Amino acid sequence: MEDKLKNIFKKEIDPLSSDEKLKLIEASSKLVGPGVFYSTIIVIASFLPVFLLTGMEGKLFSPLAWTKSFILIVDAFLAITLTPVLISFLLKSKLRPENKNPINRKLESIYTPILTLCLKWRKTVLAVNIVALLIGALMFTRLGSEFMPPLDEGSILFMPVTLPDVSNSEVKRILQVQDRLIKSIPEVAHVLGKAGRANTATDNSPISMIETIVLLKPRHEWREGKTKADIINEINNKLQIPGVTNGFTQPIINRINMLSTGIRTDVGIKIYGESLDTINALSQKIKMALDGTSGVKDLYAEPITGGKYIDIVPKRDVIGRYGLSIDDINNVVEASIGGMKLTTTIEGRQRFSVNARYAQEYRNSIEALKKLQVQTMDFGPIPLESVADVKISDGPPMVNSENAMLRGSVLFNVRDRDLGSTVKEAQAKLNEMMTKMPKGYYVEWSGQWENQIRANKTLSLILPIVVVIIFLILYFTYRSMKEALITMITVPFALIGGVFMVYFYGINLSVAVAVGFIALFGLAIETAMLITIYLNEAMNKMVEKYGNSKETLTEEIVREYIIEGSVKRLRPKLMTVSVSLFGLIPILWATGTGADVMLPITVPLIGGTITSTIYVLLVTPVVFEMVKLRELKTKGKITLIDAK
Repeated sequence: MEDKLKNIFKKEIDPLSSDEKLKLIEASSKLVGPGVFYSTIIVIASFLPVFLLTGMEGKLFSPLAWTKSFILIVDAFLAITLTPVLISFLLKSKLRPENKNPINRKLESIYTPILTLCLKWRKTVLAVNIVALLIGALMFTRLGSEFMPPLDEGSILFMPVTLPDVSNSEVKRILQVQDRLIKSIPEVAHVLGKAGRANTATDNSPISMIETIVLLKPRHEWREGKTKADIINEINNKLQIPGVTNGFTQPIINRINMLSTGIRTDVGIKIYGESLDTINALSQKIKMALDGTSGVKDLYAEPITGGKYIDIVPKRDVIGRYGLSIDDINNVVEASIGGMKLTTTIEGRQRFSVNARYAQEYRNSIEALKKLQVQTMDFGPIPLESVADVKISDGPPMVNSENAMLRGSVLFNVRDRDLGSTVKEAQAKLNEMMTKMPKGYYVEWSGQWENQIRANKTLSLILPIVVVIIFLILYFTYRSMKEALITMITVPFALIGGVFMVYFYGINLSVAVAVGFIALFGLAIETAMLITIYLNEAMNKMVEKYGNSKETLTEEIVREYIIEGSVKRLRPKLMTVSVSLFGLIPILWATGTGADVMLPITVPLIGGTITSTIYVLLVTPVVFEMVKLRELKTKGKITLIDAK
């Protein structure tokens, strides 16, 4: 039965009896079962970094890793249990050898001479691969970086900020002008603007902050050649209003940034300290230093001073002569300006307060406030300015605190450049300033950069552990350190194609790209492990035939069996690659929401799958042959004669 199993690809086998069929299936399962088991463990182990991601990157990509893992587990279980049973029912006629398949025969006729040539020119093949690896490493160092690929939500959130002392009437006028100018752009469908805070306790926006949601028309209705970036630039050019700092983002990502980091832009520099004046001075210095940096857009220092307050200070020596107290003055101010609660009206289960205060024309200016009437017992009503100083003073528009310290922020978005290099250039410009910070003051980088640092730290800590785990699995699979190393060196060469594809597509390194490389890592190890198993099987057949023979073992004989083991792996390898590519390549032309995130995952997988296939089919046999030839020479049990 073992002879029939070994010769299954060489000649047709007559219909098998039930006992022979069961023995054949059992022998095949012994060969295939361990490979399926270990390859499944390797792929699942390669996804360990994805499982350990936290934050929004973990919420986004962990379902992908869990889905892939469960599919592999079920697939391995069915391959070991259900597949042999189905074969026992469906295997009725003669077993046809692979060379009877015209497609497989054609592929073998192409592959065999190429592999023979690679085995003949071993050093040249390795040199070419090393050069390609060095080029890929150089390209990798020139890739940009970002936390997550920008997801096109299909709409724009325009967030301009005015001066902190802007009045209600002025901010309403600005909002109306902006909405009208934005609506004049042909690609804009609807515009909805809001100034100040919403009717919720979680929105602490001041009146000087405007949020305008811009809904765009379907892309087929846009002007020819227009992109979303062009529309943003057109809006920005039209809305150059004095005293207003423009800012652009998207509705969903803005809320996520605000909730996770407290920063409404891509990057924020938080300045901590004890004095608002010092924090404000540092903020302005940082803003001036970053002004003009490539990629830095919508640069804005949150105003810490500039707020306007109405101070009403009672004149203590005067109110005593009128028989008044400070509470009397405060009650007048509260009733006339703030409003006094008179009663509560009940309508069903709802309760409404009824307040009374002066009409707006009696309280809309400093002069009107000075003329408010204060009732006295002996002198009748007198103006408020007689018993109190009414004036406007400067102060902070809003006091922010974090970690029990006062906080200021310098905010900016990143456009037309990757996030990583932009922040690094900004940090380089601020290095000298950071060393001269006053005692008790320090800065902290936040926003998307904070998330990127967290994700990179998690991946850098976990990936070495994953490599060690996979190496141990390979070692226990082969029981050989050399063969485990042969399989592991496949990984960097498999990553070459991924790096090439990412570079030429102009995609920045991000968590999505890292997930793509992690998936490629497991796929490359799996395919390399399977071809190594086939090559080991070929070596075992060679040892069975020539181990006890007096015939001298030559390099040609070793090469013959290596070619035989490699050709065996050709069809399943090409089938695996074809299935992967057929499923991945359509994503390259995908459009719509979500395509921005899927493309960075898919591109390294496609490029790496192609180069991994080339390496596994051509270079792995070369390395395997070199290792086996050296091993046979050093053992001394078999005399090896060079074929030359």
